[in-house]
Amino acid sequence: MDLLTIFLQAAGGQSPYSGIIMIVAMVAIFYFFMIRPQQKKQKDIQKAREALQTGDKVIISGGIYGKIKEIGDIYMIIEVADGVKIKVDKTSVFASSEDSK
Repeated sequence: MDLLTIFLQAAGGQSPYSGIIMIVAMVAIFYFFMIRPQQKKQKDIQKAREALQTGDKVIISGGIYGKIKEIGDIYMIIEVADGVKIKVDKTSVFASSEDSK
């Protein structure tokens, strides 16, 4: 007997809807334990980005510390050293709680 035959015999006594119920339960578990928390985290990050203002200290996703000098629609100009400014996409900027010197 192969594994498929054993499985089909074991599943023969169950109702035809039990498979669908199990799939729906698995989707619900994935949603509540994986998808929903990730969406909440993304919303929190977006709110923090929208609250950033000129003069705030930030970290760019590449690990560069700086201070916001200008905010555009899709970009920010960050001063990383005296007189050194870089233009970066807003999605790569995170608020910094550390002192960047």
